[in-house]
Amino acid sequence: MLRKRALYNDMSRYTCCAGYMPCSGKCGESKCPEFCLATEVFLCFGNSVASTRFLLQDEFNIQTTKCDNCIIGFMFCLQQVACIFSIVAAIVGSEELSEASQILSCLSDMVYCSVCACMQTQHKVEMDKRDGKFGPQPMQVPPMQQMSRIDQPVPPPAGYAPQPAYGQ
Repeated sequence: MLRKRALYNDMSRYTCCAGYMPCSGKCGESKCPEFCLATEVFLCFGNSVASTRFLLQDEFNIQTTKCDNCIIGFMFCLQQVACIFSIVAAIVGSEELSEASQILSCLSDMVYCSVCACMQTQHKVEMDKRDGKFGPQPMQVPPMQQMSRIDQPVPPPAGYAPQPAYGQ
């Protein structure tokens, strides 16, 4: 849905992985772009999310922040450590290492899913801004509200009653 929206709902503009991967343009996208997009998302979810990100970054001239790089780097490192643990566990045959590799793999999958969800939220917010869904000012502070009772034009004083001045 987000990629289609990023393409202004014009699927004739669709290219596999938004043209950022070697497979782009070689998958018969022009014949059935909806099917190719569904296949891309199902088989290559990470590449699909990243490609939509790159597409929007190019369109809006958005740079990846240091925080984004740190989060994405952490995700990749965690996946690599999980893979290394899995290989070492297979070579050594250690049950403890095998269990540790499965835990790391599960943790890496959770981080991956969280990062993808955050990226897709960023995509939606950028397209909402592009499409004018936020109105003139996206993050406007609500106006101050006054509380009063219907039968009192002026609200009653709050707190303690006023005290007479000292010495009176």
